[in-house]
Amino acid sequence: MIYLITRDLESKHMKTITINPVTRIEGHAKITIKLNDDGLVEKANLHVLQFRGFEKFCQGRPYTEMPGLTARTCGICPVSHLISASKAADALLAVSIPKTGANLRRIINLAQIAQSHALNFFYLSAPDLLLGFDSDPSKRNVFGALESYPDIVKAGIGIRSFGQRIIERIGGGKRIHPIAIVPGGVRKPLDPQVRADILAELPIHLKAAIKTLDWFKKSLSAYQEEARVFANYPTLFLGLIGENGEIEHYDGKVRVIDHTGKIVADKLEPSDYAQYIGEAIEEESYLKSPYYKPLGYPKGAYRVGPLARLNIADKLGTPIAEEEFAEFKQLERGPVLSSFYYHYARLIEIIYAFEKIEELLNDEDILSPHIRARAEPNRYEGVGMSEAPRGTLLHHYKIDKNGLIEWVNLIIASGHNNLAMNHGVEQAAKRFVDGNRITEGALNRVEAVIRAFDPCLSCSTHALGKMPMRIELYDRDGVLIDEKSR
Repeated sequence: MIYLITRDLESKHMKTITINPVTRIEGHAKITIKLNDDGLVEKANLHVLQFRGFEKFCQGRPYTEMPGLTARTCGICPVSHLISASKAADALLAVSIPKTGANLRRIINLAQIAQSHALNFFYLSAPDLLLGFDSDPSKRNVFGALESYPDIVKAGIGIRSFGQRIIERIGGGKRIHPIAIVPGGVRKPLDPQVRADILAELPIHLKAAIKTLDWFKKSLSAYQEEARVFANYPTLFLGLIGENGEIEHYDGKVRVIDHTGKIVADKLEPSDYAQYIGEAIEEESYLKSPYYKPLGYPKGAYRVGPLARLNIADKLGTPIAEEEFAEFKQLERGPVLSSFYYHYARLIEIIYAFEKIEELLNDEDILSPHIRARAEPNRYEGVGMSEAPRGTLLHHYKIDKNGLIEWVNLIIASGHNNLAMNHGVEQAAKRFVDGNRITEGALNRVEAVIRAFDPCLSCSTHALGKMPMRIELYDRDGVLIDEKSR
């Protein structure tokens, strides 16, 4: 972590602390903290610095390319984009996916959720939790954690690797950008030997996930202060829910609850998202700020992801995860509001994912060759929504009569949480940062708020915004010869 302290001559603020870059996240961001003359924090913001614009350069491409194209927005959660993109294409085709094809998609998506959650928890966040937020920053990383807590970290490495191998073996031979998920279903049936191999190995990693959760629950008392101020405030929670109120990652309808647990809206159609989700643009970021339209902006701030999914669900439906879910619910009388507990929710979802994968692999139809529906485009517009590791992911396409993309809108999981991440950064900064005595541990806690959300910023930066831009031109000797700014 690098931080700078500068004087602000254009306002009443005496100092600005800049944390650049925010470390142990996917993508590029910085945090600015404004201090008044007394050294107290008055304002803090997360600035997402990169801009990619997939919505524009997909225009003119055949709709059939969209799963493969949009998966390239990210090397961490490409399966999530494959799922939502293929579902949008399914809507363009106006077809129903064969049961086996849908279930193979579900298995790959659950494996994606498990491996991605393991990446965040064990590689990016565990160094803080195992070694302490105030520990030596040169050792506060996955290697330092591995040295001090080899059993926990090795278990996490194993869980992530197992999830990736499931993706590779069912997804067409690739761990990062699998090719099996296509419009209408999947490319090929499940190999019986692959099924047997996954089922044989699964109990090992399920046991490791349970053991890790047991350790985490016992350690919670050491982090009560962080839990109190890591984006711990009343918001809405939004996500997909199953027909009977169960957690859902692949299909389902949208449920919105408030901070008391009251259902604000239920069984909303994903295709109608524009009626209830608005998209605001902030000047300081390339990350859009979605909000719940009926409450307006910014009052309609909501959260998505593993914490939100557990808050909106009535049940999980697999035995071990259901027990852990009941215990999780005891943290609060209503929804769990502190974003610190995203970590808790992730570990429960890993357990759920492995249990659900086992259930799906044991389905009598899972080896069926009926895995894909084929058709020409029957509609000019399609919406696909699923639950990515970080939250609700939406793809919306419009095509012309030749099947070429005319318009794209992507609302990425990390974008939904933008308002909450900014609130959490300010909340933690006001609690931990003292402008008269700045410590590395305090600033690390401000960063850790963002890690709790596990943002995937490369996926989500599509808004043009109005961020200042500086272009510097250097000669071969490193001498600045020209610069332009906006």
